[in-house]
Amino acid sequence: MDRVSFQTVREANLRSVLRTVRELAPCSRAAVASATGLNKTTVSSLVADLIGRGLIRETGETSQRRVGRPGVLLALDDRSVAAVGLEVNVDYLSVVAVDLMHRALRERHVPLDARAAGAEECARRIAAVVREFTQDPALRGRGVVGVSVAVPGLIDVPSGIVTRAPNLGWRDVPLGDLVRGSLAGVPVLVDNDANLGAMAEFRIGPCAGTPDLVYLTGEVGIGAGVLTGGELLRGAGGWAGEIGHLEMEPGGPECSCGRQGCLEALAGVEAILREALPDRAPGRPLSGGDVAALVAVAVERAEGADPVALGALARAGAWLGRGVAALVNVVNPGAVVLGGYFVPLAPWLLPPCREAALARSFAPRAGGCRVEPSELGLSAAARGGAGVMIHALETGDLPLPVGPSPA
Repeated sequence: MDRVSFQTVREANLRSVLRTVRELAPCSRAAVASATGLNKTTVSSLVADLIGRGLIRETGETSQRRVGRPGVLLALDDRSVAAVGLEVNVDYLSVVAVDLMHRALRERHVPLDARAAGAEECARRIAAVVREFTQDPALRGRGVVGVSVAVPGLIDVPSGIVTRAPNLGWRDVPLGDLVRGSLAGVPVLVDNDANLGAMAEFRIGPCAGTPDLVYLTGEVGIGAGVLTGGELLRGAGGWAGEIGHLEMEPGGPECSCGRQGCLEALAGVEAILREALPDRAPGRPLSGGDVAALVAVAVERAEGADPVALGALARAGAWLGRGVAALVNVVNPGAVVLGGYFVPLAPWLLPPCREAALARSFAPRAGGCRVEPSELGLSAAARGGAGVMIHALETGDLPLPVGPSPA
């Protein structure tokens, strides 16, 4: 076997062992050998390599056996590496760093008027935040295996180009290259915010483990991250899930995409706020500083039984329910999770949403689909992106950290 072939096989085996330790930990080398089909000598060599790379550690525990010496148990090393996920939205930059166990090491929510700042300034801010994170005591000394950036719009994932993000005012922005240029040597992924939010909900949200799941972003815009069988549904061009631009009311209110009557124009957060707070919403597109403050006012008025706010939320919830029914009819998810700013508004959105979904789904009882609020707040897409980077170590989509030369 030539050197290249040997190295390719070894890399595949390293990832196989890494996945197996994640699934079985704490586990012995013998258990890894049994699960992977590799011989014990090969597994011992691969484990030593992964320990040197900071991906696996010996726990100090032993597995008791009746005959022979007890085997030292293995687990993922949660002390050596980290992945960083970020989400750029109209009014904020959300940042999360996670370890190999997908546990959050640090989270930060940065107010940012991304629409006014523009793409290049946002890229600079992203790179600056990542550099700052790596100096935090929670991350200092860890290798950053990758950075993901979630954006509300159409993304060409292989190239990292934001093809269109109407709520940010971006077209054909090479965001991956812009960020990568400031973070030399660190892999960068750019993906749709709803897609990454769906991955977070699948791994750690209240509906974790639901293989057919949809995550609806609750921002100025509405996007859908769709999982079928635990895998993202991307479509032929990678742009599936743009439910916010599904026409719901012909001739209805104008949408940011230039069309009329889109779901986003009827039930997006900006549309809700303008209808719920006619005396407070400005006569211009909402700035980064507007959204969170106005959502808080809308919640306050709804809690106070203000009829205007309650009426607006009820109507928006019913439109969301129609969108959920469309999803039920097309992909039959087991759960739809409402994220972002839909979460604080959920007490008033959910009842009419669930009612409309039941009434307008072709399948009985909405095909078994439940509609729930997210518990991940505004960090869902960032958490999902960081998790995707960790997962990519095991699938081969990211290079393994450099370690000692194999024996």
